[in-house]
Amino acid sequence: MTEAYIYDAIRTPRGKGRKDGALHEVTALRLSAQTMNALKERNNFDGHAVEDVIWGNVTQVMEQGGCLARSAVLASDLDQSIPGLAINRFCASGMEAVNLAANQVKGGAGDAYIAGGVEMMGRVAMGSDGAAIAADPSIAMDTYFVPQGISADIIATEFGFTRDDADQLAVASQQRAKAAWDAERFSKSVISIKDINGLTILDHDEYMRPQTDMQSLGALNPAFQAMGEVMPGFDKVALMKYPHLERINHIHHAGNSSGIVDGAAAVLIGNKEFGEKWGLKPRARIRATAKIGTDPTIMLTGPVPVTEKILKDHGMDIKDIDLFEVNEAFASVVLRFMQAFDVDHDKVNVNGGAIAMGHPLGATGAMIIGTLLDEMERADKEVGLATLCIASGMGAATIIERV
Repeated sequence: MTEAYIYDAIRTPRGKGRKDGALHEVTALRLSAQTMNALKERNNFDGHAVEDVIWGNVTQVMEQGGCLARSAVLASDLDQSIPGLAINRFCASGMEAVNLAANQVKGGAGDAYIAGGVEMMGRVAMGSDGAAIAADPSIAMDTYFVPQGISADIIATEFGFTRDDADQLAVASQQRAKAAWDAERFSKSVISIKDINGLTILDHDEYMRPQTDMQSLGALNPAFQAMGEVMPGFDKVALMKYPHLERINHIHHAGNSSGIVDGAAAVLIGNKEFGEKWGLKPRARIRATAKIGTDPTIMLTGPVPVTEKILKDHGMDIKDIDLFEVNEAFASVVLRFMQAFDVDHDKVNVNGGAIAMGHPLGATGAMIIGTLLDEMERADKEVGLATLCIASGMGAATIIERV
């Protein structure tokens, strides 16, 4: 089978996902087009050189609706002959775009793809699409639906993680992200975003709070306790599903959960012939991809079974992986991953994660693949694994290997 290589990976800075965020004036269309243009410009390939653009985003309504991928192609410097495919696997949309592109290349369906995603959470509110899994009682009741924050607290309760455990991981994420920015570890991948006048409006991750410590986090109230215990009483739903739990321990708050931000990311994937034609050197090959469905109530445990699956399917062991990127949707997600595989935190999210820098839903999967590749090159590591938990109970993973 043909090998699929990563030739480049870029991302925008993450802007605060609210009206006073630096990227708020930029639409998902324009942010996507700027990202695609930056990838094309710095790799110097023609506008018709790729087979397709596969673009993930989660809340596919209003300006993020329709086939945003095709709209972004038409708004970019790519040729109109490139079609565009918009996909949605919730938080793994950007990763699934990369994985789909890689497997298309491996199967011979085109020489190269641009894959990634976008989410403008400050312009198109999370949940504004009225998703059936949450809004339609015919499925929500059957699946014991609870919001993701409750799911994160169920994980903490089930697997024994305390508020201090979660807060310590959050502080580490902030410290690592600041250290990474101070050391310019993201400089290879982060592009500056400009306004219509060509002026830079954001060139760094805006959401970070490097002054965070255990004391400041300790002052925050649990974010999901009221919806769990009072109205609409989701704890009771959870306890119906998991009667062995006496109560739900609410440990998550704004400081140890992922931030709401705006952002986009793109990965250039192609076969050997594509690189030779355009004079590009591959940085890594995509060794393996995987996805899996999991319990839809606890919902966010997907990184564990999908990692087990990807390793088993490709004859690998957890010890074969040098570095990990596990999306920090909530602290308990990463704590559970490290617990399940007995992986040291020194190998996981070494430059911080979504707790510090934010989680632009449809873009994050592509972002963490790029972050993983940059760190593998910097630290001279060979094999890395990126994985995310996914709403409604799924998991996705990608293993990359330097070449």
